[in-house]
Amino acid sequence: MIRKKTQAGFLMFVLAVPVFGVQNKIIIDDLGYSHVIDSPPKRIISLAPNITEILFALGLGEKVVGVTRYCDYPREAKQKEKIGGMTNPSLEKIIALNPDLIVGFQGNPLRILKRLRSLHLPVFAIEMGKTIESVFLIINKIGAITQKEEIAKILIQSLKNKYAKIQSALQGIQHKPKVFITLHGMGLWTCGKDSFIDDLVRKAKGSNIAGKIQRRWLPYNREQLIHEDPEFIIIISNSQEEFSKTKEWIKKKAHLESIRAVEKENIYFLDANLATRPGPRIIDALDHLARILHPQYFETEK
Repeated sequence: MIRKKTQAGFLMFVLAVPVFGVQNKIIIDDLGYSHVIDSPPKRIISLAPNITEILFALGLGEKVVGVTRYCDYPREAKQKEKIGGMTNPSLEKIIALNPDLIVGFQGNPLRILKRLRSLHLPVFAIEMGKTIESVFLIINKIGAITQKEEIAKILIQSLKNKYAKIQSALQGIQHKPKVFITLHGMGLWTCGKDSFIDDLVRKAKGSNIAGKIQRRWLPYNREQLIHEDPEFIIIISNSQEEFSKTKEWIKKKAHLESIRAVEKENIYFLDANLATRPGPRIIDALDHLARILHPQYFETEK
């Protein structure tokens, strides 16, 4: 069971305290609420796809009783009860599922999280962060609140090992190609410095042409894009079909034929489920992007 009370502060910490003779833990979430844990949760609701992926990766799939309609990985998540979207979950469904832990995320409106708390529901909120390393912190926090600390440590170490292998392969790179990141179906929308994906480009040894703009997502000017002349265009899409449509639009209708990326056919697909979800598969997104930008550094691999 997990109980909560308001407390100032915005960094999660764990404190062991004796409650009625039993050693319990108090964990502070990223909105400053404290949660007293006296037993592992048995009925968990996830309010975001990356949270769902982490819960399953920690072996908690059987404890998950509700997820959003966007939670489609792993396959078993699709069979779970749907509680609505990330921004408009059904309070009635959530209450009916009788959760003893609801894990919220930065993509959930604050008013929704506050409303759930006002109904005395056990909400644990986690910030998204802006770097790949923040994923390790998210996993660590979920491991702590679900009492899966050791499994979380093993998972984090496994991801760090894969991360280190990619970093090692990219050592010594001098030229960081200019990259334009865009989204399927949204014109020339791209990511700025405050986005998680900007860090992904940096860690893949690329240079995000919008990386100096202090915004998470923004529409990019066509003339500025031509001026920057990126060497690669990365289209974040949910499927190859969506990618192909956007690629053809860029090549034929966006009047960008003079850009190096278009001239050399350096337009590539990056799976949105990997790149936009700060969860265990973010390292796979980094690996894919690094191989696109620097294939020669991975040629020796079998």
